[in-house]
Amino acid sequence: MDSIEKRNIMMENYRNPKNKGLINDNSYLQADMNNSSCIDEVKVMMKVENNIVKDVKFTGEACAICTSSASVMTELLKDKSIMEVKSLMENFTKMIKHEDYDERDLDKALAFDEIYKQPNRIVCALLPWQATEKIIKTLDKDA
Repeated sequence: MDSIEKRNIMMENYRNPKNKGLINDNSYLQADMNNSSCIDEVKVMMKVENNIVKDVKFTGEACAICTSSASVMTELLKDKSIMEVKSLMENFTKMIKHEDYDERDLDKALAFDEIYKQPNRIVCALLPWQATEKIIKTLDKDA
């Protein structure tokens, strides 16, 4: 993926984020995350049925990197098993931290593969994923 395509993915998902907006439904699990060094604050909602992510939504006040990461993440995680979600979260985190990762299955999330070059933006990209991790940990405790 070239740099223009990466930028286009990020800007499209910032300007027109997918799955943005929470709903009033108690069957969704929720988690909040905020970045103490900036204004980024994200809430993620996830509906899980039979160990499969049926829906993911988010809201919050966040920069372009955080918002676009959340938007891409919501699309990527839908219809995945919890095991697949854990694998994607781990793989995305490795990519953001410039560690060895597998680019298969990351799809549009690959647009963030050079975020490590801007260390102050790493938290921005990871924030919605960390909220999802909190939700997954809640599921693990309930299992």
